[in-house]
Amino acid sequence: MRIGAFTIELLSEGRFELIEDGHINRVNTNTPFHQEDPSTTSTVVGINPVLVQTGSANLLIDAGLGWGLDAGSSYRAVSNIQTNLDIFGLDTDDISHVILSHLHYDHAAGSSFVNEKLKTQPTFPNAAYYVHQKEWKYAVQQAQKGGDGAMYQLDELYRLKANNRFQLLTEEVNAITEGVETLLSGGHTPGHQVVHLQSEEESGYYLGDLLPSSSHLNTYKMQQLDTHPIAAKKKKVLLLKKALRQQAVLLFYHSKTKQAGRLIRDNDEQYVLADIAKNPF
Repeated sequence: MRIGAFTIELLSEGRFELIEDGHINRVNTNTPFHQEDPSTTSTVVGINPVLVQTGSANLLIDAGLGWGLDAGSSYRAVSNIQTNLDIFGLDTDDISHVILSHLHYDHAAGSSFVNEKLKTQPTFPNAAYYVHQKEWKYAVQQAQKGGDGAMYQLDELYRLKANNRFQLLTEEVNAITEGVETLLSGGHTPGHQVVHLQSEEESGYYLGDLLPSSSHLNTYKMQQLDTHPIAAKKKKVLLLKKALRQQAVLLFYHSKTKQAGRLIRDNDEQYVLADIAKNPF
């Protein structure tokens, strides 16, 4: 798909089961999902990093799980960023910017891998990694005190930080490259950020876990997951109104099927995701 002159590709890693205790399992899409342990709750979601090609830069928004890149991984059959990029004639070396909405494991684990010598390496060796300073500070605090440990697994990210791979953003709005900026949203985590794309009078928004999937358009389901639920809900409402006004494309990280679309309202004044194919731009 395109947003102005930008080419947008959704790099689906598949569907995964997010267990309440923090475990993540791949879902076998050939068989129905059954909850084996009724004492636990889980949610089946997609994992969909976004590739943005501006003409002068190849940007990745969130890095996925990355399973299969790790030499010690038992999930070699899982689609990952490297195999996805190959579909579009790119390698991990071709990525110039990696924007991380936040550092929860399911969004950031694909940032690195462990090589044959058991050394942590950046998955994208030529890229600068962008994360908000508030997010890094909060993630480290949580990891040190054992809070939210299921969501933050920072062992490899510490090495990237020590090697100066991270660019820590400090402003409410941060320009990454021409037509690409991050907007500090907070809510889901204190340093959570969304990404705004602007090219040739067309707009797009990647909302990360502020609005994980299209099923969250008209309901707020994140009360138990957001660190500041009221702030998250307010920011979501404001951004949806802005996206509707701009006729912007929304990009969803956790949608299982409908991963992108333009926002419209139906006869009941509910938000609906219009089919981009039927609304070319």
